Amino acid sequence: MVYANPGYLYLLLLLIPLIAWYIFKLRKMQANFKMSSGFAFEKAPSTIRVYLRHFPFLLRLIAIALVIIVLARPQSVNSSDVSNSEGIDIVMALDISGTMMAQDFSPTRLEAAKKVAAEFINDRPNDRIGLVIFGGESFTQCPLTTDHKVLLNLLTEVKFGMIEDGTAIGLGLANSVNRLKDSKSKSRVIILLTDGSNNAGQIAPLTAAELAASYGIRVYTIGIGSRGTSIARIMTPYGLQSMQVSGDFDERTLTEIAAITKGQYFRATDNTSLSAIYDEIDQMEKTHISVNTVTKRKELYLPFAILALALVGLELILRRTWLRNIP
Repeated sequence: MVYANPGYLYLLLLLIPLIAWYIFKLRKMQANFKMSSGFAFEKAPSTIRVYLRHFPFLLRLIAIALVIIVLARPQSVNSSDVSNSEGIDIVMALDISGTMMAQDFSPTRLEAAKKVAAEFINDRPNDRIGLVIFGGESFTQCPLTTDHKVLLNLLTEVKFGMIEDGTAIGLGLANSVNRLKDSKSKSRVIILLTDGSNNAGQIAPLTAAELAASYGIRVYTIGIGSRGTSIARIMTPYGLQSMQVSGDFDERTLTEIAAITKGQYFRATDNTSLSAIYDEIDQMEKTHISVNTVTKRKELYLPFAILALALVGLELILRRTWLRNIP
């Protein structure tokens, strides 16, 4: 409950001097005289009228308080927000080739990329997001969806060895475009993350980029890998194998893909810079949300007014009938 005129509630403080005045008046009306003994009055009967002699004043106080509350206009407020969100359709294309197991990121490039991608998904509840993975071939791990719990579960299941090893950047990008080409969203985005050069698939990366540009799809490319060499430990049919992974990859192609589609290329050299890249993309691709607040107010003063009137009436009746001769 709220009050339309809350300032009137300060008038309740006037009840304090009113009570003080009543007590002072009551004491002034009392007559004092001395007697040798009060024994004769100790067993004098007391009627209920004596105990209720202050009741009319109490009724008056409550009635005044209720009138003040009526002046303050109590109201019930029911507010509701109507949100109109214009989400963005995003496909995350993730490289899961053997070099993504390099340990220059903690714990590996692939696990670091999955962790940051999960945080990105959690920060964009109004967007439809899909997941495409690629190695030597490509497939859709999760189509565009607003059910981000399902998406995050499918992202968790991504690991090296799900598909043939290799780096089919063009195929992964083309698969992502295929997921977005029929989208009705005004903004369609692909975030492609890889650490290699295109060495598999039948589609060239720049051809896939031209395809994305023809549909008005913007591509942000992320090259992941420290500068130098690192060790990748890969489970093979012959057991756990270690291999040296170079930090060099085809940055020129990734830059051209971004330029063709009016996107941007980023280079991540550690976990911190990778997280910062996703934060920057998040800031560039903002979801438009308009919120209309509908507020309904209902006046609640009527019961207080009726009760105040009833108490005033009751006080008048008592003073002129049952409690008439009691001061």
